[in-house]
Amino acid sequence: MTKGDKYTKFVEWSDEDNCVIGSCPESMYGGSHGDDATKVFIELCEMVDEAIETLEEAGKPVPQPLSQHELGSLLQKRA
Repeated sequence: MTKGDKYTKFVEWSDEDNCVIGSCPESMYGGSHGDDATKVFIELCEMVDEAIETLEEAGKPVPQPLSQHELGSLLQKRA
């Protein structure tokens, strides 16, 4: 298990971008993209782990993972 495993990750098709998009709302606004959802997810997981490692090495605070309740509330507010 990595530190990034505690974070929510979304992998979804984007009609606008015509590809699969991967994102992690707790740790980054950007993410990964491509034609293969599995590859996008693997790359996204690596990106989240690297982002956490970079923040820790710089002595900066690492965002807290959201619980299911917190994530649900956040998504409802954006809807």
